[in-house]
Amino acid sequence: MSTAKYAELGAFLRSRRDRVRPCDVGLPHGPRRRVPGLRRDEVAQLAGASVEYYTELERGRGSQPSEQMLSALARALRLTRDERDHLYRLAHRPVPVDGGGASHVHPGMLDLLDRLDTTPAQVITDLHVTLVQNRLAVALLGDQSGFHGRRASFVYRWFTDPAARDLYPEEDHDGQTRAFAADLRAAAGRRESSDAEAASLVTALLGESTEFARVWAEHDVAFRRQDRKRIRHPELGTLEVDCLNLFSEDGRQRLLWFTPAVGTDSADRLALLSVLGTQDMAR
Repeated sequence: MSTAKYAELGAFLRSRRDRVRPCDVGLPHGPRRRVPGLRRDEVAQLAGASVEYYTELERGRGSQPSEQMLSALARALRLTRDERDHLYRLAHRPVPVDGGGASHVHPGMLDLLDRLDTTPAQVITDLHVTLVQNRLAVALLGDQSGFHGRRASFVYRWFTDPAARDLYPEEDHDGQTRAFAADLRAAAGRRESSDAEAASLVTALLGESTEFARVWAEHDVAFRRQDRKRIRHPELGTLEVDCLNLFSEDGRQRLLWFTPAVGTDSADRLALLSVLGTQDMAR
C-alpha cells in the first residue's frame, strides 16, 4: 500500500472521528473533553483494536488493516455506505458485497443497538447472518463474528452443523426447523428473482440437508416477527425469552432484542448476564 494512500486513509479516519459525538455511539460525554468528537482510545474500544494500532492508522503508518478491522471501524465511526466503500478502497481492500458479515449496517440500527445496553440485542440480515452484537447478546448467544462464507448464516448452520442446535432444547428443534425454513422462503421471495445470494443458500441447503429439503417442499412462508423462545445457556440453564424484530425498510436487516418471558424466572437470570460476562457457547 502506497505512502500516499496510507496518509489519505489516516486523514479520512481523523475526519470521521471528529464528527461523531460520544452520545451518538452510547458513550458518556464527560465533563473534561478536549475534542468535540471521539477520542482515539474510544474509537479503538468500539472497533475492538488496541489504541496503539489505531493511532498508527491515523498517522498513516502501520500494517494494512484487515477487512474485519475495516468493517469494525466503519461501524464504530457510523460511516454511510459510500464512506465505508471509500474506506475499503483507501486500504486497498475489496468492497464487501451485501449479505456477508461485513455488510453495511444502517446507522439508525446501530444507534438503537447502542441504546439497548440492558438487554441482549443484535443486527442480522434476512438470511440470518449476524452483523453486530451488543455485549449481552454475545453473553447469551455466543460470539457470532467468527463465521464466514455460508456458515455465517445461522440458518445454514442450523441444517448442516449439529452444534448449532445446542442453543435450543431438543424438543424445540422441529418447531425451529419449520420456522427457519418458512422465514427463509419469505426472505428469498421478497428479494429480486435474480438475487444470487438467497438462491445460492437455498440450493446449498437442498443439496446438503434432507431435513431442509423435506420442510422446504411444504412451501410454508412466514417472517419471524416475534417469537417466544427457550435458549439453553451453559451457566444459567434454559431461559424463556421473547425475541422481537425491527425490520429495515427494505427488509434486508433486522434488529433483534430479547426480553424475559412474563411469568417466568428468566428476568432474574438474564440480569446475571452482565455479571457472568461473555460465555463460550461452543462448550
